[in-house]
Amino acid sequence: MQDMSTKSFSKEMVKDLVAGKEVSSIFIVSSSSKRQASNGSFYWHLDLKDATGSIEGKIWSPLCQKFEEIPSGKLVNLKGRVDSFRDKLQLNVGALNVLDDDAFLHLDMSMFILSSEQDPFKMFDDLVALCKKEFTYKPWCDFALGVLCESEIRSKILRTPGAKEVHHAWAGGLLEHMLSVAKLSLRVSDHYPSLDRQTLLAGAIFHDFGKVWELDGTLSTEYTDEGRLIGHISISLEKFQKHIKSANLDEPLALHFKHLVLSHHGLREYGSPCLPQTAEALALHYIDNIDAKITQTLSMLKDVEAGACGWSPYVRTLERSLYQAAKTPVEKNKKEKVAPLEQEEQCLLL
Repeated sequence: MQDMSTKSFSKEMVKDLVAGKEVSSIFIVSSSSKRQASNGSFYWHLDLKDATGSIEGKIWSPLCQKFEEIPSGKLVNLKGRVDSFRDKLQLNVGALNVLDDDAFLHLDMSMFILSSEQDPFKMFDDLVALCKKEFTYKPWCDFALGVLCESEIRSKILRTPGAKEVHHAWAGGLLEHMLSVAKLSLRVSDHYPSLDRQTLLAGAIFHDFGKVWELDGTLSTEYTDEGRLIGHISISLEKFQKHIKSANLDEPLALHFKHLVLSHHGLREYGSPCLPQTAEALALHYIDNIDAKITQTLSMLKDVEAGACGWSPYVRTLERSLYQAAKTPVEKNKKEKVAPLEQEEQCLLL
């Protein structure tokens, strides 16, 4: 089994699997467990997935005895046959190889997990450039770049999702959300110039930053022990403290920034230790919510035929189905309107 190479293979997607199909492909093991059949023999039960869906996998005796464990969150190269059992497809595995982590270097990971449509490397560079441009107060710039340029951060944030599910729940989703909320905060600050533009921007960029440690960022996207026990809001404050100190950020600004991070969920029942109590905190809460809700809505409507009206399935987290409404037509080759003549010019023509 060890000669099953990843150098060249034809990826068969879950959505294309049908009963009777012979399969030779690579999938993610999202979960695995060793179970006992009714006849007393043991078998491996696998939940296999890629970017298009999931399917149950079974490894029966005697092959199942060759595996002491099949780790979750790993890629496996397998051969098998798709069968139908109780009107449900399952993949009966005849050969399986758990791949090493360096196999990722040879594969397009967008085939296995949902990934941001934007290049994460470009998004990171854009975020750094935005910080250098917008943070004109040196302590804010030093703080922001100190956090982003920490050695372990860049590699993690390039792949961290924005959530386990709901919004931006794909690789690079956290970075996409950070950049989007940052840009929205600048537009809101332009409209309301009395807001503290740079403190709001700092909150916009870093409000969810603890998710780098809350979510494990692996192929299966599970919560870490730290994430389960502490949560991303508290993790953020802990991680920021040394950077606040090294940047010599004024204590009143640091206090306000911490308030933005703590209150951005808006309500205690939604996980915020305190309610938003400044104009900037209220702005961040609603900006964050807009980006999350609109992104989730557009994601749920993406399967509606382009240019057509239609409904999404019921969305549990929004407690509704969503409708793709008709779009206003875009007029092409519209002639430029001619500015009305000045009154004096009009008189001369009479």
